[in-house]
Amino acid sequence: MILARYVARRFLRSFLLIAGVFLLILFLIDMIEMIRRFSSRNIGLGGAAELAALNIAGSFYSILPLMTVLAAIALFLGLARSSEMVAIRASGRSALRVIAAPAVTAVLLGALTVGLLNPLVAATGAAYDEAVAEIDRAGRQTVSLGDSAVWLRQAVLEDGREAGQIVIRARRASPDAVTLYDASFLVFSGDGPLRRIEAREARLTPGAWELREVSDYPLDRPNPQAEVARLDRMRLPSDLTAQRIREGFGRPEAVPVWQLPAFIEGLERAGFSAARHKVWFQMELARPFLMAAMVIIAAAFTMQHVRGRNTGTAVLMAFGAGIALFFLRNLAQVLGDNGQITPAMAAWTPPLVGALLALSLILKREDG
Repeated sequence: MILARYVARRFLRSFLLIAGVFLLILFLIDMIEMIRRFSSRNIGLGGAAELAALNIAGSFYSILPLMTVLAAIALFLGLARSSEMVAIRASGRSALRVIAAPAVTAVLLGALTVGLLNPLVAATGAAYDEAVAEIDRAGRQTVSLGDSAVWLRQAVLEDGREAGQIVIRARRASPDAVTLYDASFLVFSGDGPLRRIEAREARLTPGAWELREVSDYPLDRPNPQAEVARLDRMRLPSDLTAQRIREGFGRPEAVPVWQLPAFIEGLERAGFSAARHKVWFQMELARPFLMAAMVIIAAAFTMQHVRGRNTGTAVLMAFGAGIALFFLRNLAQVLGDNGQITPAMAAWTPPLVGALLALSLILKREDG
């Protein structure tokens, strides 16, 4: 037990050190990018630093598995170079018992990051999007789900300036986000509401909504109900596209993991496909075990006593195997998003395969 705590502390220290270095590097790179991107907006160093701080959380969170494999490499190389690994093995400890402590620590770190860092990433990502929208001030739109409806908002632009807002509510939508059913369009100007347009069906075409079975209520009149215009068809200009609507729901990482099950249910109830969100949810559940698989992969190549050029080769092989597992996971995610494999298979197969292959290599060396 004392040995397990010692190895776990060494791994945790290496992980925190590497995470701090990566966080600083990502912050500096992002800050330079913000200064370049918004150079014409005069946001200053403070504004660039604020935007960078909001934006780096997602990048940092996505590369946690790679930081885990680097921390494990540093741990096992340190134990091998100081001959501590030789002493541990001479005391009769098996390789699997030595690996267990950092692997369990990686699982706990992964669970902690999923439970705490994932909602932080979602919150900072939303704040970053809002900040960029305020700076750009063009074509802002939001998409959200209510308990029994789909809500959209688009800006009304005239001569490049925002002249109002259109709030759209629909009972449901088609999976491709092209058609809304039982839709209501509320048109606002700077002085207040102008029109309420009810349509049985609203189909999005390039540059406009094509409405069918329309009731147009002039809200700027004393009695809108008496002056309602009923039309078979109406064309309402719009700069929305189906892709932009889908992307509004869109990035699954923008939804905190605790809210994903309810969000998935709402998407399916509204008629949208929730495949990406289901895959992401399973990916988040599997993240702690992916980090443990990274530890086992690092151990498979760097746990033995290495010297000279063999050290560099072992490090490159361990890091290369970790990158290969990382990209295998991303490939599985793409296949899951496209519906070619199930969400559970996309999330759990890569860490399972990576861990089993690394364990087989370790056991082969153990048994000769």
